[in-house]
Amino acid sequence: MSGDLVSLANDLSPYVTAAVSAYSGAVLARANEEAADTTVGWGRKLLQRIFGVTTAEEELPEVVAELVADPENADLQAVLRVHIGKLLKADPVLASQVRAMCEQADAATGRSRNTTVIASGPRAVAAGRDITAPVTTGDNSPIDRT
Repeated sequence: MSGDLVSLANDLSPYVTAAVSAYSGAVLARANEEAADTTVGWGRKLLQRIFGVTTAEEELPEVVAELVADPENADLQAVLRVHIGKLLKADPVLASQVRAMCEQADAATGRSRNTTVIASGPRAVAAGRDITAPVTTGDNSPIDRT
């Protein structure tokens, strides 16, 4: 999976996890009421866009159902992120739509992607995002730059 889609799956994770926690098994069901919490509402919209809208009686996709059963489980949250990443990779149109929805959600919730990274100490390294090349903090590094 490309780094961009992994990053997108990570970006939508707070929304979908909040929605699963709030709505439990009804997370994909169409509902007339608006979510009181904007983050939860966006999470539900994102999940419905990715997995489809269901009735409350329909069975949830297994990866969502497992997180519904244990919403605080970080491993299950990671499994959902990986699954969503695979779905986005397989469907570029869906990925584009979800990316746009995440941008709208960020604007609506005031969520910022700005990260402050501080490296402290001798030869410390700080990275605000992905590192795509070797990093060394020692003298006479054996890294070949050719």
